[in-house]
Amino acid sequence: HKAVEDVLWACFLRHSDLKKDQRFKYALIFKNEGEVAGASLEHTHTQIIALPIIPKLVKEELDSSRQHYEFKERCIFCDVINQELSDGKRVIYENAKYVALSPFAPRAPFETWILPKKHMSMFSPPDKNFSDLAEILQRTLKQMDRILDTPPYNFIIHTSPFYDEINDYYHWHIEIVPKLTRIAGFEWGSGFYINPTPPEESAKFMREAKIS
Repeated sequence: HKAVEDVLWACFLRHSDLKKDQRFKYALIFKNEGEVAGASLEHTHTQIIALPIIPKLVKEELDSSRQHYEFKERCIFCDVINQELSDGKRVIYENAKYVALSPFAPRAPFETWILPKKHMSMFSPPDKNFSDLAEILQRTLKQMDRILDTPPYNFIIHTSPFYDEINDYYHWHIEIVPKLTRIAGFEWGSGFYINPTPPEESAKFMREAKIS
């Protein structure tokens, strides 16, 4: 997983550099794999776009996380991780520092999140090491390729905004969304997503995937 580790370091260093530019409030790191997922080039590539505003979805996540912290004095993502690890049904894989899971209410079949077990609000290498993250990320994508026949997917890193990177309420994470269903009129009109696959089944299929 050395190549994956190198990509993660490149993303982190570029993100850190963009932070120095006062015009920007946020940098979104993402990857579109496959034409259906929006890939514009044939070769695989990851993108970083710096923005003068906080993206709407990220802002909603930040606001909800802040409200939960004000009410409970705990990070909502830390609560999710503890509950999912205790229950186990939606956990796909875990190593020493990270966990991959099917979220409780996924927007799409086989949507998968990867989160650091220890509270971290900003995307960064714990102990100056991305090895564990590279391992779980590569494993998760291999599992997905195995059971879904190399699907197109979107990969997004959600992290804290530049002006509030170190905080107690938000928890950076990776979201991987395979493009297996189409977003149509109902989804666009309502903001609700139709997902025919329960997350418990997705996690079970992923856990049972035979990978080398």
